[in-house]
Amino acid sequence: MENRKLRMGMIGGGSDAFIGAIHRRAALMENEIELVCGCFSINPEISLSSGRSYYIPDNRIYSTWQEMIAAEAQLPEGERMDFVTIVTPNRFHFEPAVAALEAGFDVVVDKPMTFSLEEALALRDKVNETGRTLALTHVYSAYPAIKEARARIARGEIGKVRRVFVEYSQGWLSKRVELKGGNNAVWRNDPKQAGKGGCVADIGTHAWHLTEYVTGAKVVEVCADLLRVADGRPVDDDACAFLHYDAGFTGLLQSTQVATGEENNIRLRVYGEKCGLEWRQQSPNTLYVKWAERSTEEVHIGNGYNFLDDTSKWNTRTPGGHPEGFIEAFANIYRNFTLVVKAKAAGKQPDEKWLDFPNVEDGVRGMQFVETMVRAGYDSSQKWHKWVEK
Repeated sequence: MENRKLRMGMIGGGSDAFIGAIHRRAALMENEIELVCGCFSINPEISLSSGRSYYIPDNRIYSTWQEMIAAEAQLPEGERMDFVTIVTPNRFHFEPAVAALEAGFDVVVDKPMTFSLEEALALRDKVNETGRTLALTHVYSAYPAIKEARARIARGEIGKVRRVFVEYSQGWLSKRVELKGGNNAVWRNDPKQAGKGGCVADIGTHAWHLTEYVTGAKVVEVCADLLRVADGRPVDDDACAFLHYDAGFTGLLQSTQVATGEENNIRLRVYGEKCGLEWRQQSPNTLYVKWAERSTEEVHIGNGYNFLDDTSKWNTRTPGGHPEGFIEAFANIYRNFTLVVKAKAAGKQPDEKWLDFPNVEDGVRGMQFVETMVRAGYDSSQKWHKWVEK
């Protein structure tokens, strides 16, 4: 395994899907992974046509994920897949992940990790039982500028953290586009496929994860407000929360998919005693350092900048002035996951910087966040905890 590419199988990600193409491009970027098999759709015809378009031989294109895992497990070690990437609606994450782990395969899964907290806890038990590696694609934590912010906070450069603000604004669900069918909004707004949370699970988990990853602190309490702005939508499309962290500071989180005109506007601000840090996903290669008594500093990311933290440089591919973005951040997760899988297969201890990707523990905390937000935000009997009339 050390002297060859890892062989990837894929569940979901057919030609009619969005996120599967992102995963494939990111996984192949380092030339350390090859796609060898898949069940690319719940529709066997779409799975077959998609697999052929990815140049997969017909005998490695499967009609069901159950057939795929069983068949791949029977192949010789030199042929079968090494790991599986799961890019399906949330309802179909848990069962194939457990089956893959039990069959001896490592797993990459899109967020949120599972349909429910109960499934997340059971999946964590299965990862611990099998000793396999699971990566969760909270992609925004893999941007080099975010890693630079994390390193500076960990070194104490901003002083004691006082306050965190995180905003994730989209506008694509301002109208009920899911009613038109044939788009990614259909399953994301169906509680039977997405789970209890809508917006809060789809993008709110990204916002929450960013704050915990960058600060190193954990959310211990939330006060939430979840809304269904688009008339008749069965899940939330707008969410806000006050957050309390175990390190003693507070945060404010906003995630919305009804901010008309917004595309994918993510903004993170962390304020400490000495200075503040700000990152915007739409300017991904810049970290703003805000000082009290001098002008704001713009820290530009690039692999030629020696002043950057080693972790930031490890996750940077291009010279300064050449932006790295969404797919490259996904590729950072796949690259680190690959190195860990290879090291473990060789009986070696993975390098600490290779282990820097979201894992099953992040997945459990993500589902805890979703279910706590839903419970706090929808329970009308608890409104007195949040709002006081004048």
